[in-house]
Amino acid sequence: MLLAASWVVMILSHECGHIIGGMTCGATLTDFDLAPWRMPYSLHSPDPHPLVTLWAGPMLGIAVPISLAVIIRKRWAWFVADFCLIANGGYLALAWLSGDRFLDTRRLLDAGAHPATIVIYCVLTIATGYIWFRSDCIHYLKRTPKPQTGGVP
Repeated sequence: MLLAASWVVMILSHECGHIIGGMTCGATLTDFDLAPWRMPYSLHSPDPHPLVTLWAGPMLGIAVPISLAVIIRKRWAWFVADFCLIANGGYLALAWLSGDRFLDTRRLLDAGAHPATIVIYCVLTIATGYIWFRSDCIHYLKRTPKPQTGGVP
């Protein structure tokens, strides 16, 4: 259940980041889909500052869940935030490898993003997310010893 919630938070924070980024720099939102069971998207046209619109997705995709985890201060909130770190970094890395022109990485590069910025983002989010998420998984998946009852094995 926690993993499904993490997926929905990641989808919404990332895609809403694109929408908010576009709104803040004067882009016109022409279409969007936020359904978590298919590939979400947002289309802006015209978009006077596509780098802002495009970077806002992965940046708010990690900033919002981490900020909420800091405020909530519960282990499950950090699980969600750490998942979002790995998912956003992993998405940009895998999108780069796929070369798909409709995914964020190709669009970032086409809009003028320096490849090093994408690499740095991916390395930082995936590495940090992996370390923290691994700890979260160990916490939630560890077996707790059964209490002993009156000497009966």
